[in-house]
Parts: sequence; structure tokens; C-alpha cells
Amino acid sequence: MLQYQETPLDLVFQALADQTRREMVERLSRGPASVSELAAPFAMSLSAVGQHLKVLEASGLVRSEKHGRVRTCRLEAEAMRRAQQWISLRRANWEQRLDRLGEYLDADDSNETTTGSQP
Repeated sequence: MLQYQETPLDLVFQALADQTRREMVERLSRGPASVSELAAPFAMSLSAVGQHLKVLEASGLVRSEKHGRVRTCRLEAEAMRRAQQWISLRRANWEQRLDRLGEYLDADDSNETTTGSQP
């Protein structure tokens, strides 16, 4: 049986697959926030928010530090940078393919109009 090992990139995409976690990342993109501040917009317990934060921390997207009774979370840019780089490479590949397809279709249309083919 094939064993599958998660890569850091897998963990980032898994973390971002959830809307709540994406909203937390969006909030943290504006600056650090306490767990209570992150939890405020959501109708869920602090325990549930903590579970989401564990996933974000395991992916490398978020880092948190406890100062006294307050846990402050901040975004870690490197994990997002790796995901953006992976997407950019795939995007460039698909754009090249679509450009070639467009050129082929344009050439095919030109051939039909110059040969004057009619039904």
C-alpha cells in the first residue's frame, strides 16, 4: 500500500481549505491579534477557535506567543509565500498553454478564411 506523507505545502492548503481559517488569516494579515479578538466574529467557542489555530500553526501560517494570560497570534509570511510560489508556477504553465491554444485557433481561422472553404 502506498504511504502518503504530507508536505508543508499540503498542510498550508489543508489549513486554507476552511473558510473560518481563511477569515482568521485575513484578519491576521492586518496585524497581530489575541485569540479573543480572532474569535469575536465567529459564533463558536474559544475551544473551537483554538482548534482552528492549532491547524494554522501546524501549517506554519500562524505563530502564537503567550504573554501573561493573553495569547497573541501573528501571520508567518513564509508559508504563504511557498503557496503563492507554487500557484504562480502552475499559473504560468497554464497561461502558456492557453496562449498556444489561442494562437493555434487564430491560425486555423486564418486558414479557413484564406482558402475560402464553404459548406
